[in-house]
Amino acid sequence: MSLTLIEKIIASHSKYKNVKPGDIVDVFMDVRAARDFGGANVVKNMQDHGLSLEDKSRTFFTFDCNPTGSDQKYAINQHKCRIYAREEGVRVYDIDNGIGTHTLMHEGLTFSGSTAVTTDSHANILGAVGAFGQGMGDQDIAAAWANGKVWFKVPKSAKITLNGTRPEGLSAKDIVLNLLDHFGANSLLGYAVELYGEAVDQMTLDERITIASMGTEMGVITLLFTPNEEVIKYSSERAGREIDLVKADPDAAYEESYELDLSAFIPRVSRPGAPHNTATVMQEEGTPIDSAFIGSCTNGRYEDMVAAADVLKGNTIAAGIVLKIVPATDEIWKQCLENGLIKVFKDSGAMLSNAGCAGCAAGQVGQNGPGEVTISTGNRNFPGKQGKGEVYLASPAVVAASALAGFITDPSRIGLSKVKDIEKAITQAPVTGEHTTSANATTKVVSGRSWYIREDNIDTDMIFHNRYLSITDISEMGQYAFDNLEGYENFAKEVKEGDIIVVQKNFGSGSSRQQAVDCFKALGVNCILAESYGAIYERNAINAAFPILAYDSLQDLSLENGDMLEVNYESGEIKNITKGTSIQANPFSEVQMDIFQKGGLF
Repeated sequence: MSLTLIEKIIASHSKYKNVKPGDIVDVFMDVRAARDFGGANVVKNMQDHGLSLEDKSRTFFTFDCNPTGSDQKYAINQHKCRIYAREEGVRVYDIDNGIGTHTLMHEGLTFSGSTAVTTDSHANILGAVGAFGQGMGDQDIAAAWANGKVWFKVPKSAKITLNGTRPEGLSAKDIVLNLLDHFGANSLLGYAVELYGEAVDQMTLDERITIASMGTEMGVITLLFTPNEEVIKYSSERAGREIDLVKADPDAAYEESYELDLSAFIPRVSRPGAPHNTATVMQEEGTPIDSAFIGSCTNGRYEDMVAAADVLKGNTIAAGIVLKIVPATDEIWKQCLENGLIKVFKDSGAMLSNAGCAGCAAGQVGQNGPGEVTISTGNRNFPGKQGKGEVYLASPAVVAASALAGFITDPSRIGLSKVKDIEKAITQAPVTGEHTTSANATTKVVSGRSWYIREDNIDTDMIFHNRYLSITDISEMGQYAFDNLEGYENFAKEVKEGDIIVVQKNFGSGSSRQQAVDCFKALGVNCILAESYGAIYERNAINAAFPILAYDSLQDLSLENGDMLEVNYESGEIKNITKGTSIQANPFSEVQMDIFQKGGLF
């Protein structure tokens, strides 16, 4: 049987010789890691359930979200993890190291054909070296620590081939923003995507990392590159042994195949609110900014630093503009120091911080305030992700040029006059509701009043903002549900026990935070109905025994906000009691029902 790359990797880490899309298999994880964000909750799960480590040599902590320890709650959680690590003999890549997923590649722990899980939702960045990396919630990581493996549904595979000549000056960030512009946030939802083409074969590891990282924003399970000779050499040197190349079979079958003209790709930016809402740089030319950021797991590599330094050298950041720069790892930071890039950054007026994730997950540097407009090399610009202001996404060169100009611009157009700040208003719109019934943890048929939220791509920052991530007590989580979703800031005050949430495509996209599930459990919400879910969110909900169902269409349900619904988890039938209509959704799978009836993964 011919296998795609993801099928080959999963099969080699399972008890099966062959696997196919839809199969649910236990997958052995070569690496099991937890960050300072989520790590304390993993420890809590291990201790609460009396679990022991399956293999401490494969188990790691990576402190990258707040490596300065500048937040008390992060500092407390880091300390909890360190104590556990000392007691159990677990290695800690501490605050002096940098971003965990990059560390796994740097240390030769992940490579072509390997598997890894971590509490980082951008673990699919490991696809850059041909590895299968997955971000998962706290319960999943604890299960991996205890069992060495986790259950996983084999995804469908899609193949994207980039044909044509790569335009001069087109960055890896531009390439992935063009892919997002083409595919959006959910047309490839749940797929494992393999990228091919002559220009792809020539891409450096740093470029592959940028593109693989933003597979998360495309909604894919993973975006995989077949390593070229340079990448295999890198992995072999880091691992201290020869790494064998793992690649898809030549006649592997793909659910979808796409051929795109790379020569037609042009530099792009993502507009505030959604990474897939892109425009050309020239369309946004002149948009005033207040601050700029270069770094993150997506664009904190040495090549990114060089691209920024090439623009900044000999120039000074515009008056009133702040530029923050954060290399991805301490190794890259030292490269910048040894090769004179640090001096270039400081001479230009930039602020430089130690290695880490920076502005994501309420990190150590890179946040912005209300009304502030930032242009960033990060991977996400969801409302509230990098602060209270608005965030544009762009390549390192465009961000550096914009910092010099004071507005969004291309590096070739440096020298235009500086611009003034623009104030932006923030509006809120509350919703109302009434009481209904609730059900216990094993009830297969429930009824409740509907909250019909007609939005796609509601991400985990909208559901449970990153400023609350240090909370580990579920009873405290409910009050923050949806407080970052515009129009639903009062949801937690108005929802009643037993209510049913109905949303649209790609619900729960974004980070791996378990709290985005547990906040609804804390409020007594019966279940969530969506057309599709973010892959990590779906796992977290199933593992927490929180009911979620996927439907194909709501058209025949004639649903309006506040209608009374009845949901059958076993049959998948959804009835609108108010209107006397019904539709058929996907019932619980055997795995979901088993976990649900047990009351959770443990």
